Amino acid sequence: MTRHMIEAGKPATKLKSEALAVLLERGLVHQCTDIEALDQTLSQGPITAYAGFDATAASLHVGHLMPLMTMRWLQKLGHRPIVVLGGGTSQIGDPSFRKDARPMLEERQIAANIATIRRSVERLVDMEGEDGALLVDNAEWLNEFRFLEFLRDYGSQFTVNRMMTFDSVKSRLDAQMPLTVLEFCYMMLQAVDFLELAKRYDCSLQVGGSDQWGNIVNGVELGRRDGRKLHGLTVPLLTTASGAKMGKTAAGAVWLHPEHLSPFGFWQFWRNTADADVAKCLRLFTELPMSEIERLAALEGAELNEAKKILATQVTAIVHGPEEARGALQQGDALFSGEGEILEPTHSLPLKTLAEGLGLLELVVAVGFASSNGEARRLVEGGGVRLNNQIVDDPRRRIATGDLQANDRLSISVGKRRKALIGFE
Repeated sequence: MTRHMIEAGKPATKLKSEALAVLLERGLVHQCTDIEALDQTLSQGPITAYAGFDATAASLHVGHLMPLMTMRWLQKLGHRPIVVLGGGTSQIGDPSFRKDARPMLEERQIAANIATIRRSVERLVDMEGEDGALLVDNAEWLNEFRFLEFLRDYGSQFTVNRMMTFDSVKSRLDAQMPLTVLEFCYMMLQAVDFLELAKRYDCSLQVGGSDQWGNIVNGVELGRRDGRKLHGLTVPLLTTASGAKMGKTAAGAVWLHPEHLSPFGFWQFWRNTADADVAKCLRLFTELPMSEIERLAALEGAELNEAKKILATQVTAIVHGPEEARGALQQGDALFSGEGEILEPTHSLPLKTLAEGLGLLELVVAVGFASSNGEARRLVEGGGVRLNNQIVDDPRRRIATGDLQANDRLSISVGKRRKALIGFE
């Protein structure tokens, strides 16, 4: 199957469908199984598209916003989204581009994770009306298969030779790391998901991250053997202008659920976006008109900070709601003017992190005040970092339980405008 690599805003040919044109303009398309065929399908009327998310954690993170914003745009432009929450596939865990196997989760934990993920997804796509978005759990059909039945019906549709050509598998084998039969079968399950959704809901497009390419292609090919014309589209990996992976810190991901990262902590992450990444993030994560994005991207110096505030407020409104976004903006204005204090934790870390040994440099990176330990070291040695309102200039400083204030909290700041309150649970 041909892999069409797409440069944002530069379609190979003149497009017929508004939806694909918008996705390309916003930078939400990386690969497509056949862009001309998808353009033709989208131009002929409403279609149903799906994106799947395994419940391997209790919250989605900002990397998941890429496919979710793609689904949001498709819905705004007349198409129907399906969000698949992987109660079935989460029992295995996608091995794509991982060096080791994911921890096995009990069904009770998966169910709890799905419940919290559902609340985030429901803010991003409209569930109302007959044509509203659907949330489905692939355990509904995957749990019904018997082993021999599955092998008989689907095992013959895949070859090991073909499956081993995909980068997601090759990366593990090239690193000489074990890949279990259980993990190897994951892409078969995802392919079956696509075919099952095509049968049940006439779903013809799967959207996923760039690491999902092999899994998506398998689904498209399985559908073709069943006489169906299916399409696959991947979104780009979320990176900064420097090429570094964006949306993760030393303490973990930037979560979408407020129990794992407060709305203000989420707002502050976007407010601290690097200058070079502002225009890209405005395209990807807001619904502002492109003319307004171009105006904001042209700002320089102190004026660019206003664009960052708009970015932070717009994304927070989409993920957490307008009221939380307004509150975060107000608190941000107070903090960035040096006149306010944080009242609720902006970040949450496990208490065991302190027992395992948490370095000051790691913490500075974890809250997004530096992009690397080297940058954090320079801030600390320059006397710019305060821990519980006290300057700390020793880069070897370790954080211990004795540093915690009331309610197991810890404050850290860089200068007058960048402040965080970490809660340890």
